Parts: sequence; structure tokens; C-alpha cells
Amino acid sequence: MSDTDFAPRYPVIPGDFTTVDFGPTPSQTVGPYLHIGLPWPDGCDVVAPGTEGSITVTVTVFDGARNRVADGMVEVWQANREGVFEHPDDPRPQTDPAFRGFGRCPTDDTGTARFTTVKPGAVPADGDSTQAPHLNLAVFARGMLNRSITRLYFPDEQAANDTDPVLSALPETQRHKLIATATAEGYHLDIVLQDADPDGAETPFFYL
Repeated sequence: MSDTDFAPRYPVIPGDFTTVDFGPTPSQTVGPYLHIGLPWPDGCDVVAPGTEGSITVTVTVFDGARNRVADGMVEVWQANREGVFEHPDDPRPQTDPAFRGFGRCPTDDTGTARFTTVKPGAVPADGDSTQAPHLNLAVFARGMLNRSITRLYFPDEQAANDTDPVLSALPETQRHKLIATATAEGYHLDIVLQDADPDGAETPFFYL
């Protein structure tokens, strides 16, 4: 072999490491170390427990083999009860100072993340239309190179769901997968990360 066979992949100018082009960093999965540093003690609480009108929203995550993902994480981003987001991009005044609007919750042994929140109001859309009350969900899990984004809609908002521009953009056979079921505490949604059958159980996901 010649000396060139042992040449470094990224040649370095002696004494100067600031001019080296190292190229792109290889992709990394978003798991399985989600529970180290990312969650915080009240991360599952979009509103404080005991807040008037608060509900419990549960999300159970399944992988392609229908196994429960017990080491994943779910994030929720939502508007408040008046449809106002706690974010500078929403110019409307925030009417609930205790409302955080964001939650991050690890899944438990059953693959379930449990949030304390409030049911959001309708959100303005393009023109004079509105989006139905919904939660934006992001799912993180081992083996995934990127988070998966989806939504949770409410079963008792049928009229608003029928005209929601995002939900209406899905094939009719897919829309029910984003409609939660009512529970004694609030609402529940199952999220299936993968299915080889395009008409199977896989949850519809969106690009940001």
C-alpha cells in the first residue's frame, strides 16, 4: 500500500483545526435515549392538575408489529379554550396566564403518554375559515430518524371536523384514525407508527 491509502479522510492543516470541512454528520435516530434529559417533572401538564375544566388526554403508541412502544415520547402543542396559541406568532392576547400550550410526556410500560390539558377552541385558518379543535402531536421513538407529526381531533366536534381543512384533505377512509375516543377522564387516541398495507392501521402523519 502507498502512504495515500492511510491519508486522513479530512486532511488537516497542521496547527489549524478551524479550516477543516468535516462534511455532514451521519443521521442519528431520535431514540432510545429520550428519557435522559428531555422530560421534566411537570412536562405532561399542559395546565396544572386541578385546573377548572381540565381533562386527561392519553395517547398510546404502537410500532409496526403492534407492540406498545414503552420507551417513546409524545409532545403536544395546542391552543387554549379560546383557540389562542401561547406563542409570539399568535398576535391575539393570551387569556389564560396559567396555560402553557406545550407538553412533553414519556410513554409508560403500556406505551401510553398521559397529558393534563384543556380542550382547545377552534383555530383560525386561511380566509374566514376555521380549523376544528385539535391537538398537534409529535411522536419520538427508537429507530426513527425524525419525529412523526400528527393530530388528535375530538369526537364531539363532528360539524367542525367535517369542514376542517386539514382533516378534509385526507382520504375519507383515513380521517377516523385521527378522531379520539371519549373516556371517563377525557379522550384517548391510538397511534400506529407503521403498516405495510397503505389502507391498514398506520396513523396519517404530516410534513412540517
